[in-house]
Amino acid sequence: MGAGAELKMEPRSLPAAATLNYWEERARRFAADGAGLAAVCSYGMPLFYNRAIDLCQRLALQRWLRVRPGIRVLDVGCGVGRWSRLLAGRGASVQDLAALQADEKFDLVLSVTVLQHILEGEALRTALQRMVAHLEEDGVLILLEAAPERTAGDCDSAIFRARPRASYLRLFAECGLEVRALTGVDPAPFRTWLLPHLRQLPSGVRLAALATATALSLPIDVPFGRLLVGSSWHAVFVLTRARSGHAH
Repeated sequence: MGAGAELKMEPRSLPAAATLNYWEERARRFAADGAGLAAVCSYGMPLFYNRAIDLCQRLALQRWLRVRPGIRVLDVGCGVGRWSRLLAGRGASVQDLAALQADEKFDLVLSVTVLQHILEGEALRTALQRMVAHLEEDGVLILLEAAPERTAGDCDSAIFRARPRASYLRLFAECGLEVRALTGVDPAPFRTWLLPHLRQLPSGVRLAALATATALSLPIDVPFGRLLVGSSWHAVFVLTRARSGHAH
């Protein structure tokens, strides 16, 4: 999607019955468009914006995705296969969901911006429990999610919720997980300040505002994203099963 393409913002309200159709249509429209980033990053945003998101995610995850050959990986919500292809290229055996057996275990379970789209609390808990059920005893679960220290509900929509980081940490403990590392992704605040106001801007002004916010964000996010976890909008959680006596 080029920088001059029409911007289509995510809906503010979406009937629950239409959620599946929303994701199917988004995939049909954007998954085959270049790298397919508009299908998995920010829907309908210009390519430069989604490339910046993709870059920040790759930098945030690169330390944790240096895998040994033969490691068994489950990529949950793999989207257009960004991480599956990367891990397979490094020698990992990346599981095809169509062949997934309930009793299989994996050395690494990876999920990038999936839980933030599960809005109902019990469904969120069940999804996490299913990931843990597929994790080897000494395996690692890596999650990258919108999890700010302070919530900003005006960025939420019918298919997205930025939950407070503390709520994720409580959920992890309740599901028998320990946080082994917690790092940042995108501490620059400019894009999150801008997003709730985009609808009110004329299209030309909107594009210029997005370009400005992206240009201001990269010099902060690229070198400092992993370090400034307290101010990051997204976070990377590196999780393992809790040691005996520490599970909740």
